[in-house]
Amino acid sequence: MTAVFPISDYRRKAPYLNFTRVELQRLLNLYSTRVMRGEWRDYAISHGPSMASFFIFRHTQESPLFVISKLESRGKDRMAAAKNGRFVLFGRHKKLKQGHELEDVLKALNQSLTLISA
Repeated sequence: MTAVFPISDYRRKAPYLNFTRVELQRLLNLYSTRVMRGEWRDYAISHGPSMASFFIFRHTQESPLFVISKLESRGKDRMAAAKNGRFVLFGRHKKLKQGHELEDVLKALNQSLTLISA
C-alpha cells in the first residue's frame, strides 16, 4: 500500500531574522544605562522572517518610545537594504535614523538633548 505525503509539510520553514549576540549586548547595555537614569522602564523583542525589532517603553501600557529594527538584506529587499541600510530607528512612528551598522543608528539616541523654552 502506498501513501502520498505532501512535500510542503516537510519543507523547512523560513528562519526568523535575529539580532546577533553582539548586537543584542549593545542594545541591552544602552537600555540598562537608560534604566539607571530613570528614562526607560521596559523593553520587548520581536522576531519575524524579514525583520527583528527591539521596542523601548517608558511605561509598560504605553506605545513604544523607540523601535530599533534590523531588516533582512536577502532576496527582493536586498537592494533597498544595501542602499538605505539594515538598521532603522523609529521614534513615535517617525523614522529618525537609518544606517548600515547598529552603532550608527544608536548614535541618534546618545545625542544630548537641549531644552528650548518658548
